[in-house]
Amino acid sequence: MEYRELGSTGLKVSRLCFGGLTVGPLQKNLSTEEGGEVIAEAFRLGVNFIDTADLYDTYRHIKRAMDITGIKPVISSKSYAYDREGAKRTVDKALTELGLDHIDLWLMHEQESEHTIRGHREALDYYLELKDQGVIGAVGLSTHHIAAVRAALEVPELEVIHPIVNKAGLGLCDGTMDEMLDALKLAYEQGKAIYGMKPFGGGNLLHSFRECLDFVASIPYLHSIALGMQSIEEVRMNVALFDDLSNASELIKDYHPVNTKALHVDFWCEACGTCTQRCKQHALSLVDGKLSIEREKCVLCGYCASVCPVFALKMY
Repeated sequence: MEYRELGSTGLKVSRLCFGGLTVGPLQKNLSTEEGGEVIAEAFRLGVNFIDTADLYDTYRHIKRAMDITGIKPVISSKSYAYDREGAKRTVDKALTELGLDHIDLWLMHEQESEHTIRGHREALDYYLELKDQGVIGAVGLSTHHIAAVRAALEVPELEVIHPIVNKAGLGLCDGTMDEMLDALKLAYEQGKAIYGMKPFGGGNLLHSFRECLDFVASIPYLHSIALGMQSIEEVRMNVALFDDLSNASELIKDYHPVNTKALHVDFWCEACGTCTQRCKQHALSLVDGKLSIEREKCVLCGYCASVCPVFALKMY
């Protein structure tokens, strides 16, 4: 496994980051034990970096993996909190459920621009206080927006950027992937830590698996790449690929992945529209009193399910 210095954070992380969304209730919904075993296998095979979030409800899976292996990875989590109270609540929850007194990276979740960063300033200031106290290692943001990356260039306190990066630009909410890479190059030159997300567009791009993997592996501005994994078999395959990225295309020349994951709407959906407001990809809309999904826009994140008041949305 290749390891890289994570920007100026002082951390050294595996090129493969375990994307923690997929084992949780918004997607595969593995039990604590099952999810813990999947994550534990990644730790055993050299993955020392995991991404999660307050929204994902996967702290328990990560703690179980740490308990199984005795390995403490580099952990990055995220929160939508915009004020001090919410920031404190989400950090306290993470530390309690993980059984830790320190978390390596803390990000403001789904930032869009300088305006949203400004709107979260009270929370950001609290995270920076915790950094001064040694509770948080480094602070940053996650984003699907080039504008947020560019805004982070003007905020030196934001040391970490977790952007969407894939060959097709699927899920990018503004501009082109070339423009995103230009912004990330500037961030990289500033010494910011950068780890990408959704290299396969949440599974939508698996038909071009080789090309997508080659694309992200060739980007020098990505210190690490987060991949969601739902099974021990997926972990072993991805670790094998990242152990030899230069020959990854040859290793998977006969691999033909089939993506069966999709967003499902149960019959009791009330068409209230809450999910349509939550979807940043504008993949959901109400048509003739029913929920409609534009699947070519959906990045299969499952975030919409988290706001459904009647639990009618499932990702599987």
